[in-house]
Amino acid sequence: MKEINRLIRLLLVFILCFYSINTFAGNEQRAGQAGASELLINPWARTSGWGGANVAGVRGLEGIYSNVAGLAFTSKTELIFAQTSWLQYGSKMFDANNSVSSISTFGFSQKMGESGVLGFAVMNMNFGDIEITTVDLPDGGIGTFSPKYMNIALSYAKIFSNSIYGGMTVKMISEQISNVGANGIALDAGIQYVTGAKDNLKFGISLKNVGPRMSFAGDGISFRNYLNPDYEMTVEQRSSEFELPALLNIGLSYDVNINTHRLTGAGAFTSNSFQKDQYRLGAEYSYKEYFMVRAGYTYEEGLNDDELRTTALRGPSAGFTIELPMGNGSTFGLDYSYRHTDPFQGSHAIGARINL
Repeated sequence: MKEINRLIRLLLVFILCFYSINTFAGNEQRAGQAGASELLINPWARTSGWGGANVAGVRGLEGIYSNVAGLAFTSKTELIFAQTSWLQYGSKMFDANNSVSSISTFGFSQKMGESGVLGFAVMNMNFGDIEITTVDLPDGGIGTFSPKYMNIALSYAKIFSNSIYGGMTVKMISEQISNVGANGIALDAGIQYVTGAKDNLKFGISLKNVGPRMSFAGDGISFRNYLNPDYEMTVEQRSSEFELPALLNIGLSYDVNINTHRLTGAGAFTSNSFQKDQYRLGAEYSYKEYFMVRAGYTYEEGLNDDELRTTALRGPSAGFTIELPMGNGSTFGLDYSYRHTDPFQGSHAIGARINL
């Protein structure tokens, strides 16, 4: 009876997902109409090496981005520090002055009871110092400003049964420059279904970035004028509202285990609200879970045509992990990933992970 109930719930999820695909179908004509595009950047070094393909099999804290249901697999406590050089154009890595942005990310997750996990993550994008210019001073010389984007995520995931895992994330979004800013909130939800003789077949669904519209406000869009010679008035212009880049991920993965070796293949489909849909493929080889190497490819329509391409990411990605045991079941891991871009010199990410 329990298995029947699980299947019924899974079928309901399928129905909702197919409905969501129609609702959030990719639309090239709407490209550029959404804001908060930093929500589409994977800041973690391990999952980004797959190209985000492992929606179904992501495990632990990095599931906060890919599929929050994977957070439920946290065994006790996990911490991750990650640094990303996003769209690098200089020779010095992980420096905001040599890339479009330097992304710093921190995450923490903790097992709560027997079946729940609480997770927290902060992603900060630093664009470096930008010269302040005016109409009268187009070359600057009057100071600099530094735009900053920050996303704060609070997640909860739960083990519902031996095969069903689910979770939800609340995200606070902040985009600020010196005199203008926007703040918002978004929700993510995800589910994973594990089956097979050795739990080696996994299915996952995640719905991301669903929330109300955002708009900018601040002194930067206000001005002072005189209604008459004796009365000065401050007028603040209204900024147009923009929507969040909602999307739906559906993924499948399969593990092949041979003694101490594991080979995992994964695939995912991403249905975007405000840009082209994407197809993701990835694979990972692991030796005793101490050393892992992975690669992925993300495809969207027109990716190989310079006239039709609408993204700097060219598709290929790769990475590796070294996991070192520290005793009593604790481990320390180093992750690295590279995402190929054109133009720019790619995007590099490195992360340090502690499992206690």
